Amino acid sequence: MKVAILAGGLGTRLREETEFRPKPMVEIGGRPILWHIMKIYAHHGFKDFIVCLGYKGEAIKEYFLDYEAMNNDFTVRLGNPNEIEFHSNHGEDGWRVTLADTGDSAMTGARIKRIEQYLDGDDFMVTYGDGVADIDVKRLVDFHLGHGKTATLTGVRPTSRFGELLIKDDNVMEFSEKPQSSEGHINGGFFVFKKRFLDLLSAEDDCILEREPMRELCATRDIKLFPHDGFWQCMDTYRDNKYLQEIWQKGNAPWKVWE
Repeated sequence: MKVAILAGGLGTRLREETEFRPKPMVEIGGRPILWHIMKIYAHHGFKDFIVCLGYKGEAIKEYFLDYEAMNNDFTVRLGNPNEIEFHSNHGEDGWRVTLADTGDSAMTGARIKRIEQYLDGDDFMVTYGDGVADIDVKRLVDFHLGHGKTATLTGVRPTSRFGELLIKDDNVMEFSEKPQSSEGHINGGFFVFKKRFLDLLSAEDDCILEREPMRELCATRDIKLFPHDGFWQCMDTYRDNKYLQEIWQKGNAPWKVWE
């Protein structure tokens, strides 16, 4: 099952960093948060990624084009520039990463619609390029495949306020975007969709995943909640970045589920 990562937004609330690079390339412990997200999925056996690029997407392309050289020892035979022998010493063997330009100004729904050609399975996953969690992705997928509905949304309970979900018997009944107060589950990303969900999306720039498409699923009771009560944190602001950095430096980052 493929994993689409939304990595094209402007990241305006983290302008201290995103003035120079896209938010998914902002580092935690010397590695982009994008890498941390991919490590979470890979740990559970999902290593086929589609990265939806937009703002400063060339930085993400360069990162993966240079990945082997920057993360391995290697031997170069001078005078034969094409003869490079890499001595693999990183843990990302088997990753398949598709880097797809989805436009500088596209909203989240449009970005997913524009990678439709790469989504060749019956189901696919989507997540944001700025959030980490100690989520059991395999259990999430099994839950999704078991209920047969079009979508599964991971609900989390953070300390800050985001879009709130109205839940009844694990059905998502209502999707409210960033209310003034929030006491229940909020959208933590880590979605799973059946491919038919793409029919609800448009490739027009203004198609926002979290608005009409999600509300349509709620109206038809075609979306289920996967509750995650463990660690979850997005990197929305500079303060969030510092918080994640501090946790990582202390050596007890909950999202570090890999060895």
